[in-house]
Amino acid sequence: MSVELLVNVTPSETRVALVENGLLQEVHVERQAKRGIVGNIYKGKISRVLPGMQAAFVDIGMDKAAFLHASDIVPHTECVAVKEKEQFQAGNIAELVRQGQDIMVQVVKDPLGTKGARLTTDITLPSRYLVFMPGSAHVGVSQRIESEAERERLKRTVAGYVDELGGYIIRTAAEGVGEQELEQDAAFLKRLWRKILERKQKYPPCKILYEDPSLAFRVVRDFVGAELDKIRVDSRQSFDQLKRFTEEYVPELAGKLEYYSGESPIFDLYDVENEIQRALERKVELKSGGYLIIDQTEAMTTVDINTGAFVGHRNLEETIFNTNVEATAAIARHLRLRNLGGIIIIDFIDMQSEDHRRRVLHSLEQALSKDRAKTNVNGFSQLGLVEMTRKRTRESLEHVLCSECPECKGRGRVKTVESVCFEILREIIRVNRAYDADQFTVYAAPAVADYLRGEESHSLAELEVFIGKQVRVVSEPLCGQEQFDVVMM
Repeated sequence: MSVELLVNVTPSETRVALVENGLLQEVHVERQAKRGIVGNIYKGKISRVLPGMQAAFVDIGMDKAAFLHASDIVPHTECVAVKEKEQFQAGNIAELVRQGQDIMVQVVKDPLGTKGARLTTDITLPSRYLVFMPGSAHVGVSQRIESEAERERLKRTVAGYVDELGGYIIRTAAEGVGEQELEQDAAFLKRLWRKILERKQKYPPCKILYEDPSLAFRVVRDFVGAELDKIRVDSRQSFDQLKRFTEEYVPELAGKLEYYSGESPIFDLYDVENEIQRALERKVELKSGGYLIIDQTEAMTTVDINTGAFVGHRNLEETIFNTNVEATAAIARHLRLRNLGGIIIIDFIDMQSEDHRRRVLHSLEQALSKDRAKTNVNGFSQLGLVEMTRKRTRESLEHVLCSECPECKGRGRVKTVESVCFEILREIIRVNRAYDADQFTVYAAPAVADYLRGEESHSLAELEVFIGKQVRVVSEPLCGQEQFDVVMM
């Protein structure tokens, strides 16, 4: 399988595309003016404690106060054995923090919509092979490392680096890595943590102590161990910086780094620009003729599968099954591509066969196994819906690239021309009863004005007779379809 990273850099924006076998799988976008803050460490101040919510608001120097739940004031327990987790139970928020208290926190979720950033006191610092956990004496191993012998070797090696500063999680990329590389990583993370502690002592509250690296560096760091064939960068300056970074920290990727100097834009390779555009649409066409409808809402994302033009070659049940299986690969890809997280409800076409349901579910789990974000599939509900979750740590592609439609205000629909015409007629009657006017002039969108003068001309004439006054209709190109003005003359 061919896997490439395409890095497009401009002064105001960096974009990274992951392409597998010529097909876009992931897009990461970072704008200089709106850089994400996940991973950043701050010296914050507790601004408000909410016992009823078991949470606190923390001022970290941003417009919106950040949110800290009592359950996030605990050591890192993701890789801790089940019996070890029992000792890490969150206490009462009022006993854990107090208003006005200084506190060191790390951002785990960017601000989203009206919500502030989500915080934790469980600080972690990632490097290429290890994740440092300050204050912990634990050594965890990534679940993706399956060999028990390798897990024991890594755990035994890294345990020798644990001291009063903290412990480690061993990342997937560490599989097969020698002791020297692991030791260098541990030493680097300890130096970084000591620097953060120095800043904590010097800096006043509401200041940043550590900023996560820029997008290009993060992506290269996170893809260590992945089967990458090429990393193409279209900026000479960024290429030189990444070259130095990879040679020092990720030497196995240094030879795969390539400066792209082609005449056509780098994202025109593999049709990436058009794929991004298609990822913003509701409808996703399947090769068979079926299609998906993907709707992202505040509470959840819903995916509906339809057979469309696909009629199959056998019976209806086979057609439905084949469409559902094909849809699983498209769903997994678009969850990654659109970076959809939280609760996801999938409405597969109804299947009578329990075996078909089981095979479709297996196909979905297989397709999701390539996703680096954690997913959890709960299977079919009593209503025949598949409920699943996908870990969300940053905004979706739609939220990054789009804003609310000024015409429909986020409804996704505008009133029909006919509905607006009837609204105008009612408004004229209301204004006529409230005020004394000789005549009225209506300013409306061209389509609405034409409809009033055409299909609804008889209604307008009847209204003029009813109120005993003339109504003039003026086409106003600057008006949206739902906008109009009734002016008294």
